[in-house]
Amino acid sequence: MRSSQSFGIYFTLRTDKTKDGQAPLYLAVTVNKTKCFIALKQMVDLDIWDGGSGRARGSRGRAKELNAYLEEVRIALAGIYKDMQVKGQLITPQLIKNKFLGEEEHTYTLNKLMAYHNETASTSLGPATMRHYQVSQRYLARFLKEKHHVGDIGLNEIDFQFIQDFDNYLRHFKPVDHQKPLSNNGVMVHLIRLKKMIHMAYNLEWIPKDPFSNYKLRMKRVNKEFLTEAELSRIEQKEFEIASVDMIRDLFVFCCYTGLSYIDLMQLRPEHISKAEDGTMWIRTRREKTEFPVVVPLVNEALVLLKKYKKNPRANYNGTVFPVISNQKVNLYLKEVSKLCGIKKNLTFHMARHTFATTVALSNGVPIETVSKILGHSKIATTQIYARVLEKKMKEDMKLLQQRLTANKTLREAK
Repeated sequence: MRSSQSFGIYFTLRTDKTKDGQAPLYLAVTVNKTKCFIALKQMVDLDIWDGGSGRARGSRGRAKELNAYLEEVRIALAGIYKDMQVKGQLITPQLIKNKFLGEEEHTYTLNKLMAYHNETASTSLGPATMRHYQVSQRYLARFLKEKHHVGDIGLNEIDFQFIQDFDNYLRHFKPVDHQKPLSNNGVMVHLIRLKKMIHMAYNLEWIPKDPFSNYKLRMKRVNKEFLTEAELSRIEQKEFEIASVDMIRDLFVFCCYTGLSYIDLMQLRPEHISKAEDGTMWIRTRREKTEFPVVVPLVNEALVLLKKYKKNPRANYNGTVFPVISNQKVNLYLKEVSKLCGIKKNLTFHMARHTFATTVALSNGVPIETVSKILGHSKIATTQIYARVLEKKMKEDMKLLQQRLTANKTLREAK
């Protein structure tokens, strides 16, 4: 079915359904060790049946008639199999059975695959991840409409060229809104999602081979941008005349000291804030993206902001810790924040998470295991992308090393 196939046919009687010395006749179709049975709607006398050869004994009367019928069925099945081979179709026992019985064949299309993926994956993937898949699926729908002039396509028509053309389409796609064209890694992310769905179809035996088998996904290494200690301080101390800009600055700074993502901040509720026995305050929640537990001890900078927004009417109305605002508006206001603070970097809300990991935590000696736990990562390898060596930390470490070397030298000379 996927490379060299084994195809077999044999006839058998269901002796467990014997009645008046006769049993129903069945045909077994096997393709690559996968089998299905077809009821031939005939009753056969047990005394003329040869189970070893799968045919009737004798060459006269009922035996001759039955063997001729079995040969016709065998020829018909072999013809169906050969025709499917020539057409390059997916071959399974069930599909052969459908053709033999004249039943409606399953037509596996990209839209059916996406619908099946969304139905089955919704229980294992978080809502945010599912929304990302839906974005990729909308790109696929546009691609089919604009480049193929169709609303759907058979899975057997998706080949290496289809993938390459979709790759090229994404690279040249020009958004009509404020968004920038997709970067290489942005294109790769959509192709990775398509690959996962296609691989699902392959495992389900909806397609005979995986068209991604020879396609290489090439992600470019990108350094995640973050704010330096001086830049973060500049944003914290800046006084803004516009209340909405001031609020966005506060939300951003809060995440710089907690490592929360935008969506987790927007869903943060008073019940997620708790006091430990020693009096320290903690955030205890789960990441919306992965549902992995998030436990964050709150530093003073974060506690000040919690107090500031404790009686905020917008937050209280929604039952959240902070006022709810769209990610699009947040990033729009952050551009104003960066402009007013004289920061040349492309300030985005996700940069707060990077800033927490690097400038606030790792560069101040917080172990990477602790940072990983606070960020809600399920694997420490995910956290290691933040473990860059900062000049400030490097100087401190080298200064400490020099002190130890000098102390050791002094001890040796004293002896």
